[in-house]
Amino acid sequence: MKKAPVINSALILIIGVISVSTASIFIRFAQTDVPSLIIAVYRMAFATILLIPFSLKTIKQERQKLSRSHIVLMILTGFFLALHFASWITSLEFTTVASSVVLVTSTPLWVSLISPLVLKERISLRIILGLLIALGGTLLISISGNCEWIGLIPTCSRLTFLFSERGYLGNLMALCGAFFFAGHVIIGRTIRRTLSLASYTFSAYGIAAVFLIVIAIVKGEPLFGYSIAAYFLFFLLALIPQVIGHSCFNWALGYLPAIYVSIALLGEPIGSSLLAWFILGEKPVNEEITGGCLILVGILVASLRIQSKRNN
Repeated sequence: MKKAPVINSALILIIGVISVSTASIFIRFAQTDVPSLIIAVYRMAFATILLIPFSLKTIKQERQKLSRSHIVLMILTGFFLALHFASWITSLEFTTVASSVVLVTSTPLWVSLISPLVLKERISLRIILGLLIALGGTLLISISGNCEWIGLIPTCSRLTFLFSERGYLGNLMALCGAFFFAGHVIIGRTIRRTLSLASYTFSAYGIAAVFLIVIAIVKGEPLFGYSIAAYFLFFLLALIPQVIGHSCFNWALGYLPAIYVSIALLGEPIGSSLLAWFILGEKPVNEEITGGCLILVGILVASLRIQSKRNN
């Protein structure tokens, strides 16, 4: 594993969490006029274009490092990224933002199951404990506003919407999004050992954009003809959560085990809840606040081992 630069890895992950937390807000605004798949297309396409000035030079320098197997893995990681955005963005049509974001951030569950087999990364008890604490926080956020508490026991009779036809479809698509992103994270971890951040990010985003365009054409979705406001939202979605947010996580993949990066992604429900409060007027309830604190504690517990190792 490469030695991390002076820049604190935790700071990079925090910037990434804040940036990706804006995604659900932009998507909800865009979905009033634009199909979800097209939102995914433009998110990836604009992100790829934005990265051109930072990527072309490094790609020319590093393309000779890529073997045939690396190219196959690069295509796979872009494919998984395309499926992630197609399924997750579409899920926001059928279920609540809170449920969708919470479920899609279950990625660490999939990574923790697959990563030891694929990457042969050992998972310590501290990481497992941090993961369980953080997932407990996501569960609290998911039931917020839908349960009544009698002491420490929740009565969740109002959770029936989770199992309605539309709610079930949306939640299932969000879970699929989590699984696909786990594939992207794990494969990306392997490739980032060879490629720089600029080369890897540009390639992954560009390949994902191509796959999404093909899917949109097959489905018969119109690629053009949307309002100026919609294109502006596409740009913001590409710049803030995609280029800035996901690039932070991709940078971290070169220096940290995949499970740590995935645990940091659990901070997204906190950021999304806060942004929904300030922008949409959705004030967080007690469960959301408590769940957010648990997520932060879980991330901290899982991160302590990294910091102690680095100090040693």
